[in-house]
Amino acid sequence: MSRLRNLVLGLALGTSLLAVSTTVEAQESPVLDRIVQSGTLRVGMSATQPPFNVRGRGGQMLGLEVDLANLIAGAMGVELEIVNRPFGELLGAMDEGAVDMVMSGMAITPRRAQTSAFVGPYMLSGKSILTKSTTLAAASNTEDLNTPEIRLAALSNSTSQEFAERYTPNAQLITVSDYDEAVKMLMAGAIDALVADMPICLLSLMRFPNEGLATLREPLTIEPIGIAMPGNDPMLHNLMDNYLDAFEKTGILEQLRKKWLEDGAWIAALP
Repeated sequence: MSRLRNLVLGLALGTSLLAVSTTVEAQESPVLDRIVQSGTLRVGMSATQPPFNVRGRGGQMLGLEVDLANLIAGAMGVELEIVNRPFGELLGAMDEGAVDMVMSGMAITPRRAQTSAFVGPYMLSGKSILTKSTTLAAASNTEDLNTPEIRLAALSNSTSQEFAERYTPNAQLITVSDYDEAVKMLMAGAIDALVADMPICLLSLMRFPNEGLATLREPLTIEPIGIAMPGNDPMLHNLMDNYLDAFEKTGILEQLRKKWLEDGAWIAALP
């Protein structure tokens, strides 16, 4: 990460100036002002969504979004404070002012965009399933999952839950607080499949290679993943937009995606 951090620090001044120069009129920036004055950037994460964010064996936070949040804080010249909340409570915590932004595998959807601002995406994901059934793993559409005999699990208050409720209303749906709980249920035979983002499913295959797990060859949907921010701070939004644009153009984001989505070496650090 040291090489990436040096690149970010070199970009920080330029992108900050660009953010200011693209704003024609002075605007109120309550969240950005708080970050600058306190010297701390508070980012909400669930800590239960590898490879996005998760607690390692020693209790440390790790994941693609943890690296990205550290780079953003470094570019801003402030300290990073990661605030852990259950996924379903993260946007509410931001609305209450408990966190400055949310980075937690947060899909950018029209419903969420009605109350929150988004920057990104910094990666694309899509809905898939994790299962031990070769029949379900060969599913080509949601109708193959939409029967009363099939027991599905999905993360509570997530787009996976919305997806299951909309496209598989006849299936039995169980909501869970984190993915580890659902994977344990799957391996124990308590559910038939977990509805989740494709990276979560692929990670589980690497994590538990001897459990007979399988996933779809192609995701059922395409979802952009981005940073959720309060809608009342266009200056902060503009600054983050410039940072992500610079990270993408310099190859930093591509390095992070390869590290966390293709190279499984970091899995050894998981509990």
